[in-house]
Amino acid sequence: ATRIADGRRSATDRPAEAARGTAEAVRRTAEAVRGTAEAVRGTAEAVRRSAEVAGATAAVVDRGGATVCLLAVGLVFVMVGLFGAAVGAARTARQQARVAADFGALAGAGQALDGDGPACRRATEIAESNGARLTGCRLDGLDVLVTAEVTVTPLPGLTRVAAVTARAGPVRG
Repeated sequence: ATRIADGRRSATDRPAEAARGTAEAVRRTAEAVRGTAEAVRGTAEAVRRSAEVAGATAAVVDRGGATVCLLAVGLVFVMVGLFGAAVGAARTARQQARVAADFGALAGAGQALDGDGPACRRATEIAESNGARLTGCRLDGLDVLVTAEVTVTPLPGLTRVAAVTARAGPVRG
């Protein structure tokens, strides 16, 4: 390297020195990469050996417990679904009986001046056309009291009856 009088290096030496520094940095980086690669290979080998040991152990220990748990959870979902469907069917039957009783009472109230027979016959017609069975009908003055029921089978083997009573008559005031 050419030195200038005050001890500094010349401008022509600087690029060569920079190239040597870069080469040294590349060499150190390559060594670090080789070390990392060796560490990764060692870790991969340890993981592979661990998986082999765990697989052999799991084959001995696994007896289908997850399958049984999955079936139990599935059964719970089916039971909850059936319960929900049964409740929905019962509520629908109750609403159907309520509508039939209300309409039957209104129809009977329109015939209340003609007496008990014509009022209850008309209430029976309307209740049956709404899918219910009339189980009770009577006049109370000009009011008609009607009881209608709807039979529902929410689940096989389980039959229930939804019964509703309604009253209709002239406005009092």
